[in-house]
Amino acid sequence: MSAEPASTAAPAELVAGFLAVISIVGSLFAIFWDPLRISPFAILLALIAVGMSPRRARLPILAVVVGAICFFVALTVAATTSNPLY
Repeated sequence: MSAEPASTAAPAELVAGFLAVISIVGSLFAIFWDPLRISPFAILLALIAVGMSPRRARLPILAVVVGAICFFVALTVAATTSNPLY
């Protein structure tokens, strides 16, 4: 048996994960309320999370993809329901 220490996440990796989760929640929230006010900030948070994360991290990349899809869906929903975009 070998006793290897458990690997802990670096602080930057933890912050990147939190930023990615906040970005995903913001992107989903933008579908229902003012897409042009919330979506750019959510996508910016996702891009910052991608820059902070290591190469193997999948959550920040997922946050960028969710942000782009939600931006398109939010603008489509706002335009078809005659709601204001901002």
